[in-house]
Amino acid sequence: MDRKTFLKKIFQVSVLGAFPALYSWQIEPFWLEFVEKKLPIKNLPESLIGKTLMQISDLHVGKRFDWNFLIDSFQKAKKYEPEFVVYTGDFVNHGNTEDLNDLQKVMKHAVLGSLATFGILGNHDYGINWKEIETANSICEILENSGIRMLRNNKKESHGLSFIGFDDLWSLNFNPQKVMTDYDSSKANIILCHNPDACDKDVWNGYQGWILSGHTHGGQCRIPGVITTLLPVKNKRYVSGEIDLEDGRMLYINRALGHSFQIRFMVRPEITVFTLTQA
Repeated sequence: MDRKTFLKKIFQVSVLGAFPALYSWQIEPFWLEFVEKKLPIKNLPESLIGKTLMQISDLHVGKRFDWNFLIDSFQKAKKYEPEFVVYTGDFVNHGNTEDLNDLQKVMKHAVLGSLATFGILGNHDYGINWKEIETANSICEILENSGIRMLRNNKKESHGLSFIGFDDLWSLNFNPQKVMTDYDSSKANIILCHNPDACDKDVWNGYQGWILSGHTHGGQCRIPGVITTLLPVKNKRYVSGEIDLEDGRMLYINRALGHSFQIRFMVRPEITVFTLTQA
């Protein structure tokens, strides 16, 4: 091999090696996917059949990526004109003053449902070591002022659909028994629960229906069947998408819109668009 051919080969190998790194850093983290699915719900009022419920999760507003991507994503999401919108936790990354100020800027552009908008908190919304109650309260105030009704171990009904929201599993305020001891199984119910590991806790009181979660980011970097690098759950079955818990409960794990770190590979950021149907 002459010198010219050798240098050409070196250049080709370098480019091929650099492309995956560049793609996973600058392309996929901002390549939003709208995942459209049907959501069959028991006892759903006929008036809600065909309506849209949008799930947005894990914004992670902070300094680890350009949060203007979130605003741009919100603008695209508004074109779906959803009747319901749910936010399933981790609105900020660290919960410091700078994060809260930036969250206010982002949520001025929030996607709101024409009928109702609900939210729950995630572990990052509790600040350092997930123990800062005041940080969580400040985030809730920002979100309530942005038109999002926050659920913290309680439920709210809208147009015949009951939304039950758990506070975060890792927080000091996780207390689903407060709302599950007397939930009405004869109504149409949806549970919002940030961390899917809560599905394995003895807190469900016979609930049968859908649970919408986030938290995992789908692993952020993943080669299915080979490796999932970042998966902050005990139950490694809980990666992303639809999971039948085989006891009447169905779990959906959103892959997240934001990122803890600006890197994704084969796990595009997601906004889920559900069409409500009668189970």
